[in-house]
Parts: sequence; structure tokens; C-alpha cells
Amino acid sequence: MQAQLKTKLAFFMFLQYFIWGSWYVSMGTYLSKTLQFDGGQIGLAYGAFAIGAMIAPFLVGLLADRYFASEKLLAFLGITGGLMLFALPMMTTFSSFYPMLIIYCCTFVPTLALGNSLSLRHLDNQKRDFPLVKTLSSIGWIAAGITLSVVFKGEQSAVQFYVAGATSIIFGLFSLTLPHTPPMKTGKDVSMSEILGLDALALLKKPSFAIFIVCMFLICIPLYFYFVNMNLYVTELGWEFSAAKMSLAQVSDVIFLILLPFMLSRLGYKKTIFIGILAWAARYFLLAGSVDAVSMQTVMVFSAILLHGVCYDFLFIAGQLYVDDEANERMRGAAQGLIAFILWGVGAFVGTHLAGSSQAIHTLAEPIGNIAHDWYNIWIYPAWGSVAVLVVFVIFFREPKKVVKAEAENK
Repeated sequence: MQAQLKTKLAFFMFLQYFIWGSWYVSMGTYLSKTLQFDGGQIGLAYGAFAIGAMIAPFLVGLLADRYFASEKLLAFLGITGGLMLFALPMMTTFSSFYPMLIIYCCTFVPTLALGNSLSLRHLDNQKRDFPLVKTLSSIGWIAAGITLSVVFKGEQSAVQFYVAGATSIIFGLFSLTLPHTPPMKTGKDVSMSEILGLDALALLKKPSFAIFIVCMFLICIPLYFYFVNMNLYVTELGWEFSAAKMSLAQVSDVIFLILLPFMLSRLGYKKTIFIGILAWAARYFLLAGSVDAVSMQTVMVFSAILLHGVCYDFLFIAGQLYVDDEANERMRGAAQGLIAFILWGVGAFVGTHLAGSSQAIHTLAEPIGNIAHDWYNIWIYPAWGSVAVLVVFVIFFREPKKVVKAEAENK
């Protein structure tokens, strides 16, 4: 029974991240090179995802935790989101494209928190099985990059939205086959704060949890420089099939997702998340160094891409598991909504805005060949920003007592 469940959840994750990977990686290139949006507008466009993430916890808390089964809400959001994606290519001005993208993101981002919450609720051994299920999300992203890049050559084309839209409708229909997951917060004793997911804020009374949330917010500021700027950077370097090559990031994602349960059992949360933040700093120093590296440029850029598994899994997935461990059964969905609000909401909004502004500020007055931006300065600031977050995390975060106790019992 659990084997069949894990297969279903894995395919669900595959579809979910195929949708995301189809448009998110190369949207900046499409907006810059095809629609001629400036850096500030591109930053705002990526920030639309953050707006969706800020709305998601309330949507999930109000609807999924109180009124509707999660699988039915996922189906509605998937099908509606697909229709929105089909409409996006018709919007060729920023004033029309941006609002439609915000509306779409408000349908997609809630599926991330809902999918995680549903999976964690039904898996018997979350710490062991959840990272393994999540490996299919990486494979979905890889498949999206290869499909868009090799099959459609669509990095600078609106075809990326059609591919994502068709997959979103399939995703919505498939969601109806997931295990029935009725709302948890029913009954007359449910407060409005619980309905809106605000009960998860009680976790902030724990000093280490509060530090964790602060560090997650701070690291989101530099890390979104990668998502906003990376595809445009390699495009200006003259790379072909850039989306497919960048999907090598998800190859490392699969490897480190498989390693994550071992790392958590051996190192605990603090050391694992420390390695994740350190990897972000290393990634940006590699990219900054690659700008003038000539003979080593390709090696350094690919090294930065291949660090993604450590960057993402040891930070985001380990963080989601940490939040799940700290939350009780009743507030688990709200707690996942809270971390989504931080990672993909306020942190992403600030990070994407600053990344777009940095791109605009560092646009060259006259392009040098294909290079239209001062890429060294675009990359070096998030590198040092990641180092600063690392220092805060190391000094103030404490390993959860239950993990320390478990390690002591295993010795």
C-alpha cells in the first residue's frame, strides 16, 4: 500500500515541477530578449511568484484545512492554472503580462505547500520517504528543461507557457487520484487564527525556530539572484540549449535528495543546513570568478550549476523536514504554509526585486559583443550576502532537542 502511495506521490511531484521548470528557468530570457522588458520589470515578474506564495498560506489555511479535501483543491488549482498559462502568451506588454502572471502564481504556489502537507500526512516514515519522493520533482524539472530546450528550442519563445499549461491540466486531473485528505481543522472549537494558519506563529516562541525563520528569509535575498539571472547569463555567454544544460542542476538534486536522509541522521539539522547555506556562497563565488576566467569559465559555471543539489536539498528540503518535526499534527499544514510564505513569499519578493534591480543597474551602456551586463558585480554581492547569513546561522541556531537526544541514544 505504501509502495503504491509513494509511486503516486512521486509522479505528482514530477508533474508539479515539470510545470514549474517549463517556464520559470527561461522566463527572464524570454522577457528580456523577446518582449524587451528591462531588468526591473523582470525582477517584478519573478516576484509574482512571491506574491502567490504570500497568499498561499491563507488560501491553504482557509480552504484546505477547513473546508475542502486537499486533492480536490489541487485539482481545481491545476486546471485553473493551466488555463491561465494558455492566456499568458497573449500578454505582450508589462502592464498586461504582470497582473496575469500574478493571478497564475496564486493558483500554482499553493500546490507546493498543499503537496508537501498531503505527502507528509500520508507517508509512514516522513524523514526517510519524503526526500525519496521528492527526487521525482527534480526529474520533472530536468524533463521540462530538456523538453523546452531540445524539443522546442523555446527559451526565448512563448511555447514555454503552452507546455506548462498543458501539463498543469494533466496535473489537476491526476490530483484526483491522490489519497483522500479531508480538512483537519473542523469543529466548533476551531479559532480564526487556526483557520488562517496563524497558529503556526506560536512556533516562533522557540528561539531556534525563530532564528531558523530569520535565516531562511535572509538567505532568500541572495539566492534569488541565481533564479532571476542565471539563464540570461549563460545566454549572453553564447550557450545553446541553455535550459537543458541548466537542468544538470536537478541531476545533482536527485543525488543529494537520496543522500539527505543519511546526512540528517548523521549530522542533524544544523550541520546539514549549514552545508546548504555554504553551498550558496560557493556557487556565487564560482559565478563571479567565471566572468573573467576565460579557459576555466565553462568549468566554473557548470560547477555552480551542479552545486544545486546541496544548495536546494540541504537548505529547503531539510528546512521543510525541520518545520514538520517542530510542528504538531494539528498545525502541520499551517507550519508548511509558514515556511512557504518565507521561502517563496516575502524572501522571494525582496530577493527577486533586488536581483532585477541589480540587473538593471549593472546593464552596460554599450554591450560588449553578446555581453550586455556587468556580471561580476551581479554575482559578487549575493556571494558575500550568503556568507553573512551563514555567520548568523552558525552563531545563533541550536539543534532541536529531540535530535540531540536521538543522537545520544544511538551512541
